[in-house]
Amino acid sequence: MTNKSGYFWKILNIDATTGKAIAKPIDEAFAEKYIGGRGFNAKFVYDNLKKHGKINPLGPENLIAISPGPLCGLYIPSSSKTSLAAISPATGTYGDSSVGGSFGVELRQAGYDGLTITGRAPQLSYLWIDNDQVSLIPFPKIKGKTALEAERMVKEHIGDHAVSVAVIGPSGENLVKYACINCDWGRNAGRTGMGAILGSKNIKAIAVRGSCDLPVFDLKRLVEVSQKAYDYLRNHDMLTFWQHVGLMSVIDYANTHGFLPTNNFRDGTFSKVNKINADEMIAQGHKINDTACFACPMSCGNVCVVKNGKYAGAAVEGPEYETTAMFGSNLGIDDFSAVIKANQLCDELGIDTISAGNLIGVLMEGYQTGLLTLKDLDNKPIEWGNSEAVFDLLHKISSREGIGDVMAEGALGLIKKYPKLERIISHVKGLEQSAYDGRGALSMALSYGTSDIGAHHTRAWTIGRELEEGENWTHEQQAELVIYHQTLRPLFDMLGVCRLPWIELGLDEHCYAEMYSAVTGKKATLDDLLERSKHIYNLTRTIGIEHGLTSKDDLMPPRMTKDPVQSGKLAGRKIDPTDYKKLLDIYYQKRGWDKNGVPPKEKY
Repeated sequence: MTNKSGYFWKILNIDATTGKAIAKPIDEAFAEKYIGGRGFNAKFVYDNLKKHGKINPLGPENLIAISPGPLCGLYIPSSSKTSLAAISPATGTYGDSSVGGSFGVELRQAGYDGLTITGRAPQLSYLWIDNDQVSLIPFPKIKGKTALEAERMVKEHIGDHAVSVAVIGPSGENLVKYACINCDWGRNAGRTGMGAILGSKNIKAIAVRGSCDLPVFDLKRLVEVSQKAYDYLRNHDMLTFWQHVGLMSVIDYANTHGFLPTNNFRDGTFSKVNKINADEMIAQGHKINDTACFACPMSCGNVCVVKNGKYAGAAVEGPEYETTAMFGSNLGIDDFSAVIKANQLCDELGIDTISAGNLIGVLMEGYQTGLLTLKDLDNKPIEWGNSEAVFDLLHKISSREGIGDVMAEGALGLIKKYPKLERIISHVKGLEQSAYDGRGALSMALSYGTSDIGAHHTRAWTIGRELEEGENWTHEQQAELVIYHQTLRPLFDMLGVCRLPWIELGLDEHCYAEMYSAVTGKKATLDDLLERSKHIYNLTRTIGIEHGLTSKDDLMPPRMTKDPVQSGKLAGRKIDPTDYKKLLDIYYQKRGWDKNGVPPKEKY
């Protein structure tokens, strides 16, 4: 087989216990069935599960899989995505996350279609992949360093500041169950605790340098299709807007439509939204530049610096919508500079901003309502809008000090310690809910409930379409909308591209099938690829079921069903459990799952 058909036909397997690295082959049938990225990872996690039985997420037998897709690193819009998957320490079942930047591009250029790691290194180390030279290098002096400092130290140790580095902060070392992996300074694989997995393996960082040409079957055709896509995006009347403010634009959008999380999801509008929105970011001079992932014309990343005041000097690639919502309105904070500071701390400590902002909001409400006492909070009150208390909590979570040790266990750990808090925690399957309130759009609630990793918006962001197109949605239409999103969006992760050109600028999704065909030499329509994505969704659902998940885990938390939105367009809205269950049953039917949400048995 030539090396001109989309793949290098090998996966790098690392045993951290022994330091042994083996490049194992994959064949054409495997590549065609699982495509790459998230598809490859799901298969690797599933096979490891069948080998070991139920897995301790932080045990040496757990496998973390890191795979870019066959389109990653090529002349294709936003072709930077790398997927990571494992049995999640946050949920105890299948978990994954994705990251942009250039890490996956370098991994492909090093000649690999993916990477898996098992075991535990005897000393704190970093993994160094330099094309076909692979070493696990003990580096104990990196212990306790922030993610950004550790990235610098690894680059200096290698002697090359151009290498791409994926790194964990102190939170990953201390096994915080929603620790993230930071790549290229400001890009993060934030959800489901992938940073804790690396920490459990005593691996602080993975550095990659590659120089291989990427395999393409029909380069001329790929350039033609990609150029057409680039031309479409370049001429879109919203492109300049996206480059100007990026995802910060969603703050006003969410507040206007009434689904901006406010005061621990008690409300959907924030009266001081003008203090934390994109206009404020620009007016105060916080934004000094934008950034883009590999090959991306949208440049949606904001580089922000606090120039004046008590947080002067705080700098971050960000914040984006999720972070601003979870550390702004959700905590009652109306100071954009404080949001920047919180974002910087999370990046340095290696903590998922969504989970952290969600859980800190729970503590604030718990204290306000008397569910928690001062003694529970280490005798330090935490109240709405108190940014200093938030910063203190972030350090405590990362170091597992006092109440931070409980919070480091995530939603499920917090409920175990304080069962009375379950009433006010917004999570599904143990994963803290993203910054879109699902009470105003039943399809969004369904997307959270049926997500294979828990309440995360990237599987299916349907709230905008449902609210914009009005109230006349049937349950069949809502279920179909969610299923389509849950099929197309994961396909992007399988291919190794970002979804933003499609979801935000309307790039025709059919072009990705043309790109895949040109790269791999395998003719495939979008429908063909979506069928493979559905197969992967059934696979990750099956992993969940084998870890004990049932249809009860697809239901909404009490906050969504018992507490109505307090103000704004969605005032009075909450989820009717009976209505939601009807929708869930229809969803199962349309998925081809049984009444308990179990997919048909397939050969994976």
